[in-house]
Amino acid sequence: MFVDDEGGPWERRLHIVTGKGGTGKTTVAGALAVALATGGRRVLLTEVEGRQQIAQLFDTPPLPYKERKVASAPGGGEVFALAIDADEALLEYLEMFYNLRSAGRVLGRLGAVDFATTVAPGVRDVLLTGKVKEAVNRPDGTRAGGLAYDAVVLDAPPTGRIARFLGVTAEVAGLAKVGPIRAQADSVMAVLRPDRAAVHLVTLLEEMPVQETVDGVTELTAAGLPIGGIIINMARSPLLKARESRQARRGELDREEIVAAVKEAGLEPTRELVESLVWETTQHADRVALEAAQRAEILALGRPVYEMPLEADGVDLGTVYRFAELLRAQQMVG
Repeated sequence: MFVDDEGGPWERRLHIVTGKGGTGKTTVAGALAVALATGGRRVLLTEVEGRQQIAQLFDTPPLPYKERKVASAPGGGEVFALAIDADEALLEYLEMFYNLRSAGRVLGRLGAVDFATTVAPGVRDVLLTGKVKEAVNRPDGTRAGGLAYDAVVLDAPPTGRIARFLGVTAEVAGLAKVGPIRAQADSVMAVLRPDRAAVHLVTLLEEMPVQETVDGVTELTAAGLPIGGIIINMARSPLLKARESRQARRGELDREEIVAAVKEAGLEPTRELVESLVWETTQHADRVALEAAQRAEILALGRPVYEMPLEADGVDLGTVYRFAELLRAQQMVG
């Protein structure tokens, strides 16, 4: 359960997480999967870039082309993971529509699969999104909802190419008027409807990631793709009061106050120490002002915004669970 712009609930089964490299999108995707699984649900977390970042995040061996449980969620939930491989997805496609899996393996040994997806890179993206679609729609009569997974989370390509990655299916549908390829493209496009899917964008409060997020929202909107929330990652808490921050940025810090504070801490207030503290305070104030300006740009996009704090000690499995709790606390997940 997610919350829309008007505060109401909306159900979506496919959650696509994108972001500029270095923004922590895989960590956020993992946290979102755990948050969705909380309360006894089963969620599939997928990746498509062949980097095995999910395995690293959950501290497990590299993922095969097979769904594997990687985490438990509070309340009896389960998170499974899958690293989607385009070649294996093609073999599944050939078997599903043409009963040619064995022939496909021969083509793979000959390099024909790599050749085909290199000459027509859009084919690779269709195969990847097609596998995600299959997981979203896969039936399971043994489960209450009749589906294998309650939700699917995709750790997607970066923001700079997410619209192209998701939109290539429509191009393929336009080229193939009939047949299995057209049917595959149409079924993927059906999953990407606003009532069934959402693209969430992860950013930092820095100029380049924010600009890429703004551009990404524009491109996704133009392509008619559904946009969910924006997650600000590595957000810092201000350490100064507003007045102190203004003084620091104007170079008006009271050095006598700093000397007194250093003495109170039991340290020797040398000139070098005091000037170093002044410099660090000014840098912090400048950073807070920059982040405030960048946050205003994000808020101006008119999308739901959620914030994850900067983890000073780095990211580990505990971070994933803490972020999952924060997503639920901020009501991104109900």
